[in-house]
Order: sequence, then C-alpha cells, then structure tokens
Amino acid sequence: MGGVFYGITEILYRGCTHWSMILTGGAVAFTFYLMTPFLLQMNVFATALVGAVIITFYEFSMGLIVNVWFQWDVWDYSALPGNIMGQICPKYTAYWFLICLAFFSLIKYNRTIFF
Repeated sequence: MGGVFYGITEILYRGCTHWSMILTGGAVAFTFYLMTPFLLQMNVFATALVGAVIITFYEFSMGLIVNVWFQWDVWDYSALPGNIMGQICPKYTAYWFLICLAFFSLIKYNRTIFF
C-alpha cells in the first residue's frame, strides 16, 4: 500500500513516477509499520517530523542508487535551495512533513479503527 500511495502521490504531483519510487514507498511503509509502537507514543508533530526524516532518508538513499550510481536521472533537485547532491531538499522534506502530519493524525486519533 505504501508503494502504491507513493507512486500515486508522485503521479499527481509531477505527472509520472519511476518503479524505484514504488519500492521506496513500500520500504517507508514497512519502516512505519515496524516503528508504530514508538511513533504512536509521540506528539503528532514529532511523529510527522520523524516520518518526514525517514522518507527523506529513503529518498536520499534511493537517489544515490538510481541517480548517482546507475545514472538513470529519475530526478534532480540540484537547482533547488538547500539540496544535498541534487537528491533531497528542504522543500520536499516539508511536503513530506505535511503529508505525514495528516497521515499520523488520522491514525493517532482513529486508533480504534486501525488498531
């Protein structure tokens, strides 16, 4: 589900995605699943921040593989301020924070539905 959400989010935002982003989304979702007990104990804003950092970490790691190592040029943030090696930038980390805030708010405040 995480891979599908990630791919759809990217398609809606930029009009396309790459299969590596579906794998990345799956890895993010699995990490969130493993961290659920820890994440649900935190304030929702702290949880969203942790989520955004996790997603950014996975994007950076996948970017090093697909863009730097394989040179597939899936994305390039080098023109954006604060970027690191053109793979991540604060702008997208902020977007992920907002998405995580909505996601974890839904889960934290509707635990009876999900857990």
